[in-house]
Amino acid sequence: MSDELKTPHSDEEEAGTEEALRMLEEEELGLRRPLNWSRFYIPAVALCWSLFQLSLASWLILDSTYTRAFHLAFAFAIVFCSYPTFKREVRLPGLRWLSEKHRIPWADFAIAGVAVLCAVYIVIDYEGLASRIGNFNDRDLFFGGLLIILLLEATRRVIGPALPIIALFFTIYAFFGPYMPDFLAFKGVSVQRYIGQIALTTEGVYGIPLDVSARIVFLFVLFGTMLEKAGAGRFFIDLAMSLLGRYKGGPAKAAVMSSGLTGLVSGSSIANVVTTGTFTIPLMKKVGYPAEKAAAIEVAASVDGQIMPPIMGAAAFIIAEYVNIPYLEVCKAAAIPAFCSYATLFFITHIEASKLGLKGLPKAELPLFFKTLLGGLHFLLPLGVLLYELIVPRHSPDLAAFRAIMVLMVVMLLQHLLRAKITREPLAAGASLLRGGLDIYNGLVSGARNMVSVAAATASAGIIVGVVTMGLGGLITDVIDHLSQGNIFLMLVITAVASLILGMGLPTTATYIVMASLTAPAIVHIAEWQGFFVPLIAAHLFCFYFGILADDTPPVGLAAYAASAIAKSDPIKTGFQSFFYDIRVAVLPFMFIFNHDILLYNITSWPLALTIFAMTCLGTFAFASATQGFFITKNRWYEVVILLLITSIMFRPGPFAEFIGLGSKYWLYLVGIALWAVVYVVQRPRAARELAVTAG
Repeated sequence: MSDELKTPHSDEEEAGTEEALRMLEEEELGLRRPLNWSRFYIPAVALCWSLFQLSLASWLILDSTYTRAFHLAFAFAIVFCSYPTFKREVRLPGLRWLSEKHRIPWADFAIAGVAVLCAVYIVIDYEGLASRIGNFNDRDLFFGGLLIILLLEATRRVIGPALPIIALFFTIYAFFGPYMPDFLAFKGVSVQRYIGQIALTTEGVYGIPLDVSARIVFLFVLFGTMLEKAGAGRFFIDLAMSLLGRYKGGPAKAAVMSSGLTGLVSGSSIANVVTTGTFTIPLMKKVGYPAEKAAAIEVAASVDGQIMPPIMGAAAFIIAEYVNIPYLEVCKAAAIPAFCSYATLFFITHIEASKLGLKGLPKAELPLFFKTLLGGLHFLLPLGVLLYELIVPRHSPDLAAFRAIMVLMVVMLLQHLLRAKITREPLAAGASLLRGGLDIYNGLVSGARNMVSVAAATASAGIIVGVVTMGLGGLITDVIDHLSQGNIFLMLVITAVASLILGMGLPTTATYIVMASLTAPAIVHIAEWQGFFVPLIAAHLFCFYFGILADDTPPVGLAAYAASAIAKSDPIKTGFQSFFYDIRVAVLPFMFIFNHDILLYNITSWPLALTIFAMTCLGTFAFASATQGFFITKNRWYEVVILLLITSIMFRPGPFAEFIGLGSKYWLYLVGIALWAVVYVVQRPRAARELAVTAG
């Protein structure tokens, strides 16, 4: 038996893997790879940033405004030196530095320095600015205006033009509101009020999103990055393969499990694809999955990693701040949709394997479960510490993440030494400890570099939030109400489509911030006008889910491009296939808007919570069977109707209970189970006949 997973790689697959890794490196580390002395600059700044953030979580006490300003300053110091002004090569004499990728031009050093100065201006003259609120002087306005310009440029370099364009649109609207048509008219703002609120107070750039990024998100991203540098990603893959690899379509099921485990601590879908897909996609192709479907399964599993508590792509903490509820309440609300989503993806991989008549991998090619578990048990220790800190003593997320990182550092430092002693490898203690120290260093540097896009996105999204808080909030609700004609269903569809479109050009966190600022209050208010109650957490999660789905929505979804590079499949077809798999995730938000039980809203009973979880799973299974056209055999039209009826009952038993006149809606779950049994009994003889024909 193999101690380590054997991954079949042809030259073509190796080239695809290299392309996917290049895409990941480009997303996380930027386009510039300095070759001269300046190559030491970015790692040094990144290391200092990580140490600063760890200090904030332990012994360093700073005013929250100072924390946000320094956080943004570190991001600026890296962005302008990691990302050239233009991706394409500029050949004009004297301007070639605009696309320079092998050194950091002095001009970019200067821009970075000015940006850092603008970011910390609010710290330098903190007391003066506080005394001049509403009456800022020319120097304040100069540095504030320059900060906004440089922030938009930094965001354009990191994540593309979409978010800066949206921020500029809102800025223009803030000034030209009085000249708009009546139903869009807005009183407008002065230059002084705009710059003051956006750049010189905590109502804009230095608002809640950047605060959460600085206090909490950084530590969780750092934890996930360091866990990956320690080797946990490969451990999760081997563990999943040892458990599931031998079953029907085993590599696909292992891909779902390993992506879910990686998603617990990873906020990046493309990183999840590259980490797990490098191993699972070739194995899926080996057992018979077509290239598009192998890549699409990995994409769907990796994208869904962002809805997995406790991190949820860094949005869980921002949701908690916006909704003003404890962080654990956000995790509680997100738990059933997340776990149901993954359970249903398991079911979909089984359906696809059944359609294709696939088997699992031979047991001899799989890792040994207990040996794999024991070999990576130390990776579960920091995860256990994190969950314990969050759930039992209920410490703050930043303190929990800090303590988990400290435990992880000890693990990283000692793991090579202990492994060498156990396996009796001739490796000196000093060399083992040095290797562990280098792992820690690489994790600290990579964690900070991975945070650059999040910091830039949350700061730029603060511009939009700041403009909305100037008085646009009520107007936006009226405009959305006008577009949806007061229909909550139509409004939800508009919000979902807008989130998908925005998400094609924005990171998930930025999409959520923008859409939640614009539409979450509107969803609640419009529902209230119709006499229907929607909890604010439900509206925020609705925006969040559709922002996530954009990661695999053609034609832009980067996760689909990365997976298709590994699988050597068509990226557009891969994107459509993965979106087809993720339709179940698109249905869940509509359901929990109208059935708050799915979010465990006001549910405190464990037995009832587990019942709701099981029945919601059965509802998503029924929906998956209906959309995939298969249960235990190919569906007939009337079976699809029954499956959709099961879906409706399991997702929303209330209206059916009222129609029938039952005292408790939960009795309807028995009807849904009975209908499942009917479909099984009807399909069983056909499935047996087909199996006999295949065997014969």
